[in-house]
Amino acid sequence: MDGKRELFEKTALPFLPALYHLAMRLTRNPPDSNDLVQDTVLRAYQRFSTFTEGTNCKSWLFTIMYSIFVNQYRKKQREAVSIDPEEIEQKYTEYILAAPALSEPDLGDREIENALTELPDIFRILVILVDVEGFTYEEAARILDCPVGTIRSRLFRARKMLYVSLKEYAQKMGYEKKS
Repeated sequence: MDGKRELFEKTALPFLPALYHLAMRLTRNPPDSNDLVQDTVLRAYQRFSTFTEGTNCKSWLFTIMYSIFVNQYRKKQREAVSIDPEEIEQKYTEYILAAPALSEPDLGDREIENALTELPDIFRILVILVDVEGFTYEEAARILDCPVGTIRSRLFRARKMLYVSLKEYAQKMGYEKKS
């Protein structure tokens, strides 16, 4: 085995499960996820000479994957996301002011996945990168190639949308209010 391949396998391939997990969340179906992971690994291997050893390989791979996703998988279907920030703010404020805090809900993974799935793509990817994968705002900004301020404001709105979605679920399930 040549040195480049051995180093690539040692450095990048341990992140295959994380790549597949992100691909499933982006594409929402296994065949497209497999294709996206395969395209990402191929492009990463071809460009491995540009990777700086000792830096965050996971972030580098996610950047490649997101670039491929946007360029190949979503370009045909992409539509402008039209979310009225005032509407989000109004709903969020209504929920905060209308109900006292609920007791610690035990929301299942399925409900959280459903709430994430309902988010528009640009908001869902931010929640995945920052809240699920643990990337910093700066790393997410590099992956998505946009300013950190944009990351902060979109993530703020995404979290509000998730709050609204999961709050409705918690109320439907009859979780008790704290005394």
